[in-house]
Amino acid sequence: QVQLVESGGGLVQPGGSLTLSCTASGSIFHIVALGWYRQAPGKQRELVATINAGGSTDYADSVKGRFTISRDNAKNTVYLQMNSLKPEDTDVYYCHGRIYSSTTRWNEYWGQGTQVTVSS
Repeated sequence: QVQLVESGGGLVQPGGSLTLSCTASGSIFHIVALGWYRQAPGKQRELVATINAGGSTDYADSVKGRFTISRDNAKNTVYLQMNSLKPEDTDVYYCHGRIYSSTTRWNEYWGQGTQVTVSS
């Protein structure tokens, strides 16, 4: 099995910054993509940012210019640098991975979530 472990959440004032990290471990043959999603109570989980095996990135319109996703392939780790944070960024953030555990089997994996709160 593959596990995703997140860290870096916390409380920050509006305009401040946080960096989230997520490390994949376990039976990993190939990582197709890693990314971050967020979910507020009563709402659907939504895409924040993704990065694929070729290094291409995708961002939600609401975070473009403020958030940056990156990866360290040697460590199987993905990062989300969040700048100019707004109260509406307050959510539980989930790490996501589309990962092959063998040559023919892949799955979608999720971390446990980390709380980000932006408040004065």
